[in-house]
Amino acid sequence: MAQPAYVQGTLDTLLSADGSVDPAAVSLADTTFVVLDLETTGGAPDGGGITEIGAVKVRSGEQLAEFGTLVNPGQPLPPFITVLTGITEAMLRPAPSIETVLPALLEFLRGAVLVAHNAPYDVGFLKAACAKHGYPWPAPRVLDTAALARRALTNDEVPNRKLGTLAQFFRSTVAPNHRALDDAKATVDVLHGLIERLGSFRVHTLGDAIEFGKAVTPAQRNRRHLADNLPHVPGVYIFRAADERPLYVGTSKDVATRVRSYFTAGEKRARISEMLTAAVRVEALECAHSLEAEVRELRLIAAHAPPYNRRSKYPERMVWLKLTAEAYPRLSVVRRFADDDATYLGPFSSRRTAELAAAGVYDAVPLRQCNHKLSLRSKTPACALAELGRCPAPCEHEITPEEYDVRAALPFRVATSGDPGPVISAILERIESLSDKQRYEEAATVRSRLIALLRALIRMQRLNALTRLPEIVAARRDDHGGWEIAVIRYGRLAAAATSPPREHPRPTLDTARLTAETVLPGPGPVPAASAEETERVLAWLDRPDTRLVETSGDWVSPARGAARFAGLLTRAEAAASGQDSTVRLSVTDRSDDARSLRL
Repeated sequence: MAQPAYVQGTLDTLLSADGSVDPAAVSLADTTFVVLDLETTGGAPDGGGITEIGAVKVRSGEQLAEFGTLVNPGQPLPPFITVLTGITEAMLRPAPSIETVLPALLEFLRGAVLVAHNAPYDVGFLKAACAKHGYPWPAPRVLDTAALARRALTNDEVPNRKLGTLAQFFRSTVAPNHRALDDAKATVDVLHGLIERLGSFRVHTLGDAIEFGKAVTPAQRNRRHLADNLPHVPGVYIFRAADERPLYVGTSKDVATRVRSYFTAGEKRARISEMLTAAVRVEALECAHSLEAEVRELRLIAAHAPPYNRRSKYPERMVWLKLTAEAYPRLSVVRRFADDDATYLGPFSSRRTAELAAAGVYDAVPLRQCNHKLSLRSKTPACALAELGRCPAPCEHEITPEEYDVRAALPFRVATSGDPGPVISAILERIESLSDKQRYEEAATVRSRLIALLRALIRMQRLNALTRLPEIVAARRDDHGGWEIAVIRYGRLAAAATSPPREHPRPTLDTARLTAETVLPGPGPVPAASAEETERVLAWLDRPDTRLVETSGDWVSPARGAARFAGLLTRAEAAASGQDSTVRLSVTDRSDDARSLRL
């Protein structure tokens, strides 16, 4: 039978089976420790090489049991090991093999926290032996007394963190002598001395001790108390400065656990370390469920623009393409909606992306590209686009407003709210024409316009389907058997609640509706909330376990809407990113003829 491969793990991966630290860990005083030491032949762990095992089980300062044995390593013993430890080959010859010893040792470790000095070394040998001989590694939590000493003791107190130095500092009753059981007993005294020290650092639980042993910054260590007394509930947390300014806003299903993670070695972001230095308080806002927490986070970031938040910090920078309401409409990049029944497309994260999508529209329909306000009475000199046949020259009255609307404006309006097929087909025809002429760079440019336009069309039609509804009430089961309830009005989360387990959710739902925010729609595709908030709501509604309870209308999308081009968008993006240099793009036009081209 093939033996499982052994991979040396770091100390972070030895904490538990999934690498996490339980925030509700028992106190150090109530924790059972197995303090272990190994003597080896030296070298890297390969499943053998262990010559002696010593382990002491302790709890609450009292010794419960001992485990000690020599081990036959099955290989010659280097002379320097004999000099160092006093162990000879004659002593090891009658000793049991590690394969024989492992079952008893693993049973001795069961249910306890493993403690060792320079723990990765000892744990590495044990894991390698388990892998070689087919025993599952129990993945106990691990405390490293050397790591704890590096954090808890100063250089003025001890010149180094060797076991002998620490044993002398803490006045151990047993002097370490490179024999496993004696070194384990000395480590027990070191552990107890370190636990006494940890109290001054507000470290009282096993989870605290494991995290304390990691490489955290002084700012993290000095601000650990900010995570005290926070609730284990879904919600929003706000790091505040001394003048109460919000520095950072975040959300989590478990606020206390998430905030504690900012003070662990896993948090390595430089800007967060800088934020922790300025923070003096953490405020927690409890929410009914995760959707409410996500929405409240977005609204708080939009309202306060915390300096250490990057995502969603400036929602006002979103831009839209607007088809202006005038005799000869044109496309304009705007940030706000006007109550003029104009057609909008977006949102776009930047003006550059909006202009790229607009260029895609110009490739498909003869919309004028000038910024002039044209008069129906007087003419304006035409530009070069009219001479090139790219514009029907409404400035010179070469086309009537009615004909211009049919040829140029109407296809854009239909594309935003219904079938964009004619527009997409026209862009694909242009790409095909450029490719046939071997003008590949220009074809790639038009392809990028197609991508920007398709993304916006698909996104906005999804938003429109929800934001036009006065109300949707939905619910989904939570992890505790209750129901998460959301009342959504015009795409805005108007109320959130959670019904208790084993109770009918109707009373909670009715109360949520009665107390929900009154939402009055405004103009534009997102009339009552930011596009990002509505998309968070959509993601929650799209979950397979979410149930629609009541709606004030039909929640539908166009049968031949932009969503049917999602595959085309995926293939175009793959071609643009270089994942596939020969992607065939296909689209069905109004006559249901398949068009394809190679990019």
